[in-house]
Amino acid sequence: MADREVAGRTDNLQEKLIGIKRVAKVVKGGRLFGFSALAVVGDGDGSVGMGRGKAREVPIAVQKAMENARRNIVKVTLNGTTLHHSVVARHGAAKVVMKPASQGTGIIAGGAMRAVFEVVGVQDVLAKCIGSRNAVNVVRATVNGLRSTHSPAEVAAKRGKTVAEIADQTK
Repeated sequence: MADREVAGRTDNLQEKLIGIKRVAKVVKGGRLFGFSALAVVGDGDGSVGMGRGKAREVPIAVQKAMENARRNIVKVTLNGTTLHHSVVARHGAAKVVMKPASQGTGIIAGGAMRAVFEVVGVQDVLAKCIGSRNAVNVVRATVNGLRSTHSPAEVAAKRGKTVAEIADQTK
């Protein structure tokens, strides 16, 4: 995973390259090799986007992945430096479990999940990847899980109650 600084950008997005794979297409004359790149971008304050890029050359694949990630940015609600509540999310055979953690815990997650948390601005979280560890599916599951989190204020508004009434129900 690499941090990338792009000259001339003023949007303050952090970019992380999660992985590059070499792929092959078998044709009559042999194999045609190409590259597939996976990237995430975020503002460190609740926005995250993931993108994939494919090309015959690595730099072009990386550039396409970054552009695709910038186009697919979604907003996530955070509780300071952690999540509002525990989340279980799936994408394909990848299942991710994310739990809020107390201040100072850090990001207890590996691989592709860690990159997503770093760019979105989550600093304290406990996370586990169960099932497939395919980077693309893990990133998609993580982003879907983050999108499905709701703050107590959002839940209260949806139910037509106050935050205090919602808090009393959880005890």
